[in-house]
Amino acid sequence: MKILITGHSRGLGAAITRQLLKDGHSVLGLSRGALSHPEDKTSGALVQQSLDLSNPGDVRRFLDSKTLHQFFQNASHAVLINNAGLLQPIGQAGTLNAAAIFDAVTTNLASVVALTDSFIRATQSVSDRRIVQLSSGAARSPYAGWSVYCATKAGLDHYTRCVALEIESNAEVETESRASLRGLRIESLAPGIIDTDMQAEVRATSLSQFPMRPKFDQLKAAGALAHPDVVAKQLLTHVMSDRFGRQQLTDLRQSS
Repeated sequence: MKILITGHSRGLGAAITRQLLKDGHSVLGLSRGALSHPEDKTSGALVQQSLDLSNPGDVRRFLDSKTLHQFFQNASHAVLINNAGLLQPIGQAGTLNAAAIFDAVTTNLASVVALTDSFIRATQSVSDRRIVQLSSGAARSPYAGWSVYCATKAGLDHYTRCVALEIESNAEVETESRASLRGLRIESLAPGIIDTDMQAEVRATSLSQFPMRPKFDQLKAAGALAHPDVVAKQLLTHVMSDRFGRQQLTDLRQSS
């Protein structure tokens, strides 16, 4: 199996990547940084490429290259895990940094859509293809102070719904685009609240920026944050199962 994952060098992405390598899969990791000690407990193969998903020019150059076609050549199963994401900018409307807004929208939504589209095109000859969009509970419930993060994740959810509808429609009618969507499953999956650097970032935010911070402080104090390795195993079990893609919007805590 060949898997493309973004944000593979830290947090949940690193845990997923290490589990995939341990299970013997071939992985193409896209991040600004590299995964440390990828050879540990590894029987799979890892190709790492530095890519800033907040930079549209960098993403376009990567997608214009032949990297995806070469990586997925001769694959029997292909998976895309759009894991990378930015929580910043955090704050009330009217106080946000414009550059941070553009970086978040590009990373969390525009680059995900572009990568998804290119993955579908590059894997047309693969019989089993799966796209995992890492969403969030913030996509489905509003959080004061997280307006940009909530909006981008909600946009990702709705994009996933649209692609799923296209897959369903093309399965019934012979069209020019049917071949590009054959054998494709897609799901926008919220993984729950995980003990990563992103949660540390949340707890370091002032109450004026994020009034709901005490909820996350309490979860950390109570030991209620999930460990990345545990979540990675649960996520991959779900992704590799027959039930993946039957629903477009899911929560890992309800799927496992």
